Amino acid sequence: MTIFHLPGGTRHILRLRRQAIVVLMLMAVVACEQRPIVDPGAVLALNRELRQQLAISSVVPLDAVTLQDPALVDLGRALFFDKILSGNRDVACATCHDPLMATGNGLSLSIGTGAVIQGSARVLGAGRQLLPRNSPSLLNLAGAPDLLWDARVSEGSVPGQYLTPVGAALPDGLTSLLAVQAMFPVTNRTKMRGDLGEDDIYGAANELAQYDDTQLAEIWSGLMQRVLAIDDYVEMFNAAYPDIPANLLGFQHAANAIASFEVQAFTFTNSPFDRYLDGQDDALSADEKQGALIFFTGKRCSACHFGPLLGSHTFAATATPQLGPGVGTDAPLDRGIKRFLFRVPPLRNVELTAPYMHAGTYATLDAVVRHYNDVEKAVRTYDVTQLDPALRSAYHGDEATIDALLSSLDARLREPLGFSEDELKQLVTFLRSLTDPAVRDLSAVIPLSVPSGLPVR
Repeated sequence: MTIFHLPGGTRHILRLRRQAIVVLMLMAVVACEQRPIVDPGAVLALNRELRQQLAISSVVPLDAVTLQDPALVDLGRALFFDKILSGNRDVACATCHDPLMATGNGLSLSIGTGAVIQGSARVLGAGRQLLPRNSPSLLNLAGAPDLLWDARVSEGSVPGQYLTPVGAALPDGLTSLLAVQAMFPVTNRTKMRGDLGEDDIYGAANELAQYDDTQLAEIWSGLMQRVLAIDDYVEMFNAAYPDIPANLLGFQHAANAIASFEVQAFTFTNSPFDRYLDGQDDALSADEKQGALIFFTGKRCSACHFGPLLGSHTFAATATPQLGPGVGTDAPLDRGIKRFLFRVPPLRNVELTAPYMHAGTYATLDAVVRHYNDVEKAVRTYDVTQLDPALRSAYHGDEATIDALLSSLDARLREPLGFSEDELKQLVTFLRSLTDPAVRDLSAVIPLSVPSGLPVR
């Protein structure tokens, strides 16, 4: 027998290696003991049941959008971030639809023109009023049949027909519902246009504010005069619309470009849920699948949230707390289209679009599912501390308002749904599976500058 005499240092190294191996073996044993035993039959049954419910709710993978014309997208991107489209040159589309906030703005109620900058935040300017509703996300809206909380911009019964509050005043040539929607914020005094007699950020008169609210054609024409006075924009419009002379360009062409940018930049089809719909059974965890089953079976969620976008072309009265200045003759309340009816919003990427509901009254998805689980309890015990301190006095929590909300509540929500704590957690887990990882960082779509020279951020 041959005996090898190892140096003391080498023996020490080998001893350490043996000890490490023993530790790794013990860790492996512990891991095996802690790892739950997975029953393949149970997994198959869960997938089969979930896929049956998805079929019943007409939930199918999102279609990839048609690649947009690059020249149109470039033009739309510039316009989306350029404050030249606001009367006082202080607000852009991106102000309320910030890519760094998943195309929302993180506010319960948005702040329009005339804001005061404090540090990196925009706060309400003196004598200004908050916008009455939460700024909706622009994510995955290419196929949406309606837009805005009261769906006042929607598709008609005939392809290419659009229903809006202005009827025939809408110009010809609009190519999508998103483009139709882009026509309106620029005409709203609080959102973007400003009030008569105001000056812009340079101290010059706001010429767009001079028009009456009904003079939409003049407002849109005034915007085009502004934009086409900038050489870089003339070049970009010529590239996007080579067959249209400059004197025939209207704001509808700007709106089409903005919509093309939104479709190209804000459509996402690679969430875990999308991958599951595409046939990847392991794309969702067991808890995400259980949450999906709760959502799509007899617990009522999918009665309103169905189809590819998990929204619907319907309205629902869900008695969400009232907040803010209100709308129209119902101010300080906001009754939606009537009796507190609001559009059922799509839920794609909903995890990233807080705060929630038409007035941004809930800060978390957990609070939202708890509201639906027991609406009366949620409304009567609403925690105002989840609101920004500056907004708490704008909450309408008087008994008359709460009673009015509950009296109009959808019949399907009048009795508590009865979710357990585990089911509520699984529901939220499922809702988070609707997030495409790419949405978490949209900074790449933000340009360094825009043709007007106005600041982007």
